[in-house]
Amino acid sequence: QVQLVESGGGLVQAGGSLRLSCTASRSIFTSDTMSWYRQTPGNERELVASITGDNRPYYDDSVKGRFTISRDTAKNTVYLQMNNLKPEDTAVYRCNLGSRLAYYWGQGTQVTVSS
Repeated sequence: QVQLVESGGGLVQAGGSLRLSCTASRSIFTSDTMSWYRQTPGNERELVASITGDNRPYYDDSVKGRFTISRDTAKNTVYLQMNNLKPEDTAVYRCNLGSRLAYYWGQGTQVTVSS
């Protein structure tokens, strides 16, 4: 079992920035894909960004140019730098580790962007 602990959420004004962190309880392998999802009440969970073991990123169109995903294998941590935040970015953000055998989820961190 892998535990993922997120941090860095909070309340910010539109146009502001936040950096989310997700630290795993074991080393992040090159075969692991790390992802950030977000969800609001009554809506489907959506993939925001992901990064593969060879550091190939993916971004949803809604966050391209504003969010940056990165991974620090020495710290077992993946980051999501969020700039120019918009009220529609308000959601619970959850980290996901996709290994060859299973998917693991963090508990989530709330991001609220005020207009």
